[in-house]
Amino acid sequence: MPQPIDPRTTALFLDLDGTLIEFGDTPMAVRVPDSLRGLLARLAAGCAGALAVVTGRSLATLDGLLAPLVLPAAGLHGLERRDAAGRLQHAPPALRGALEPFVTRLAGFAANTPGLLVEDKGAALALHYRAVPAAAGAVAAFADELAAALPPELVLQRGHMVVEIRAAGADKGVAIAAFMDEAPFAGRRAVFVGDDRTDEHGFEFVNARGGLSVKVGDGATLARARLADPAAVRAWLARALDAATETTP
Repeated sequence: MPQPIDPRTTALFLDLDGTLIEFGDTPMAVRVPDSLRGLLARLAAGCAGALAVVTGRSLATLDGLLAPLVLPAAGLHGLERRDAAGRLQHAPPALRGALEPFVTRLAGFAANTPGLLVEDKGAALALHYRAVPAAAGAVAAFADELAAALPPELVLQRGHMVVEIRAAGADKGVAIAAFMDEAPFAGRRAVFVGDDRTDEHGFEFVNARGGLSVKVGDGATLARARLADPAAVRAWLARALDAATETTP
């Protein structure tokens, strides 16, 4: 169990899928309960606005899932970002041109195995195999082929039942670092909770800053603490909020 946190002195960074909510069979089959929206809204207030969602989803998709709640966030593993003032950092338009040759390549591979799903995020491409875990070996071999064919501006990211083609140089550690240079995050202790390989850059940054890194679920990690599942994450966050409320004069 991670140590308790005090929202009043914390800059809180949270992944979404597999961290705050359970995975769905497909990316859009997830459920965001109203209770989570309420918890996030209260946490954001308790942190004086120093709460951000850091996700592999696009900001547009994230906002659709959390609506009407709108929070500071980093999307596409940090390629997109919205700061606490609402200012937006968009993906470079030229990136789409680099991705385009791989759209048909992923679609062609997925067509040979029912259950594989290609997700076009606009500035990133993902191949999900959650519905067909038996395809893991074939997907891994295909991912190796993709990695060898990528131009310098793109990288292959392996995640939980997914492989993704995304922009080089954008990761969750870079995104968290940018937030920590800005109000209201600056000067607070960074806490990052995530569940996947894509979160390891964030854990590395937070560890270097003397913050708290929390891994959700099993697996090797750089994180210093661990929680079992999204339900445990939500309970831990709720306890932190309740404790801060009880000690507020």
